[in-house]
Amino acid sequence: MTEKDFIPEDYAPNVASGKVTWESPSNIALVKYWGKKKNQMPENPSLSFTLSHCKTITSLSFVKKEAVDNVFSFEVYLDGTVKEDFKPKIQTFFERIENYLPFLRDYKFKIETENTFPHSSGIASSASGMSALALCLMSVEKQLLAAHNVLNENTLDAHYFNKKASFLARLGSGSACRSIEGDIIVWGETESIENSTDLFGTKYPYEVHKNFKYYQDTILLVDKGEKQVSSTVGHNLMHNHPFAERRFEQAHRHMDSLKTILKSGDLAAFNSLVESEALTLHAMMMTSMPYFILMKPNTLEIINKIWNFRKDTGLHVSFTLDAGANVHVLYPKNESQQILQFIKDELVVYCQNGHYICDQIGFGAVQTQ
Repeated sequence: MTEKDFIPEDYAPNVASGKVTWESPSNIALVKYWGKKKNQMPENPSLSFTLSHCKTITSLSFVKKEAVDNVFSFEVYLDGTVKEDFKPKIQTFFERIENYLPFLRDYKFKIETENTFPHSSGIASSASGMSALALCLMSVEKQLLAAHNVLNENTLDAHYFNKKASFLARLGSGSACRSIEGDIIVWGETESIENSTDLFGTKYPYEVHKNFKYYQDTILLVDKGEKQVSSTVGHNLMHNHPFAERRFEQAHRHMDSLKTILKSGDLAAFNSLVESEALTLHAMMMTSMPYFILMKPNTLEIINKIWNFRKDTGLHVSFTLDAGANVHVLYPKNESQQILQFIKDELVVYCQNGHYICDQIGFGAVQTQ
């Protein structure tokens, strides 16, 4: 597919008003996306587990304008409070996607959103938030197409709907394209994954061993505050990074290796690969110019505790990190009792106010209205 496949047929915005609601999950990348080209295209492929409980719930209300004024009209609320600081990002998002959703200037929108996890603390709130908004906008488009009697084989097809939603979400936040579906999503063209593409996230198409079914992710909230360096800034620092090209090559190799691991169920190899990816991500931050560190002392304490526990018990627990201080503790469901007890006994003490979230692999977004 190409971008042109997502430009709709002409239709009139002749629905007066409405409201739609979607719940969209966050995701945790195992092979990390870090560095992007123009139009939110990734410099390297990535693969993620879709989460279940960490999600954004977004309601989009829309009312047709009495007269078209050639501006984007929208209000944004987070947890019931007006968020003026969210508006520039959504303005940019609307500008990027207008060619694919030509009704955007014809309506006044009210965006009401809430997260089940702390915003901007390294749990990819932009991924769940932008994917939820993209899905809401797709539902509006579907209503407009139905009212104009231009629904066709493509627009009625759930796979097309999800692809376009993922394509749009990517233009808001790159990793958001991996939050539309589940349980394992690939984004970025790579030789080892058939039908992989830079345009949108795709479901992982190969055999997955039972060891990875219902995989657990306990998220330790080391720091619930705003990150001092945003992911957008971090991505841009990969331009002219001295190690960027080697990193992109490594990501392709790891995608190929992970394909074998997911089929075989080799948990030891899985742990080594995902931890290497996490540390490589933060190594890129620490070696950029300007350099920065998002890990906290308690992040390192947790990592060392996990390594020691794994060595002492032989249990298959590992960690990964997003662009933040929080630690995602990954482990198979059949070992969850002992590992969760270890988390409670030895790791929660390093969390801010003792807060952590128990999550697991999920299966994508759900429309609730």
